[in-house]
Amino acid sequence: MRHLTGKGNAVEHAADAFCLVYVTAKDRAEAEVLAKRMVTLRLAACANILGDIRSIYRWNGALQDETECALILKTRRDLYPRLEAEIRDVHGYECPCVVALPFVAGSAPFLAWLDEQVADG
Repeated sequence: MRHLTGKGNAVEHAADAFCLVYVTAKDRAEAEVLAKRMVTLRLAACANILGDIRSIYRWNGALQDETECALILKTRRDLYPRLEAEIRDVHGYECPCVVALPFVAGSAPFLAWLDEQVADG
């Protein structure tokens, strides 16, 4: 299913049909595994591995200060449940950070490309 809206004679992709998925991984190697798997399975059109980040958080009652790797995936919102399930299946963390942020607007050519790269819902 392609997410299009009519506007006069033009057809545009509705930006709100898409989202960015922010994921933290234990290291670059895990981020690369996740990125390649999501794109290969067509659950994401694109993955950006942002690199090392410093994360400070509380886990099991203790303050943690760790280096992790940030990953951003671009996908359709209707694919998010499948993408999240797949990440949780292969991720090394017990409680991985996997959150979706909706698109507010986007370049029409980019949205069309994104839509063509991911699986049908």
